[in-house]
Amino acid sequence: MELISSAERNQLFERFERDAFHLELRDDYSVPNEEGPFEDWLNGRASDGSFMEPWTQLMKRVTDSGKTVRRVRIVTEPHSSYIQWEYATTNVNEEAGESIRWLPRHKLPEGLHFPVNGNDWWLFDDQLLAVGHFDDDGRVLGSEIVEAPNVVAECIRVRDLLWSLATPHREYKP
Repeated sequence: MELISSAERNQLFERFERDAFHLELRDDYSVPNEEGPFEDWLNGRASDGSFMEPWTQLMKRVTDSGKTVRRVRIVTEPHSSYIQWEYATTNVNEEAGESIRWLPRHKLPEGLHFPVNGNDWWLFDDQLLAVGHFDDDGRVLGSEIVEAPNVVAECIRVRDLLWSLATPHREYKP
């Protein structure tokens, strides 16, 4: 399996035409550029959000051009410290144009099967998947590009179901 880097995956945001959707299934993401701000938050120190600027600038550019960027975050309740921090910083994502919804894991439909081995994924224009892969410590290894129509179709089905069940960020109260 060939993996592309996060930077290469981010280039996909420059090329899609209508909609990008992210399914997040993990309760912790060990992303190196977030470690300092996350530790600051854990210790009660506010962050200015500058660590998110490359992402939020990309999202603003994409959404200002009329494209949509959406996420559903499947989370365990009570939340891990990381998800609490993510919830506290989600307004920054939304101010950049993303639309984010939350769905507690215990409210998932019984028997729901997550495609691509239960990995997180980005779906671009209902045609291309960037499937996230992580090591045993939760570090991002990269993304696998998948264009198989049957896999994409299953992800579209799951996206539509979860989007309809999830609660918009401004209404979600952990």
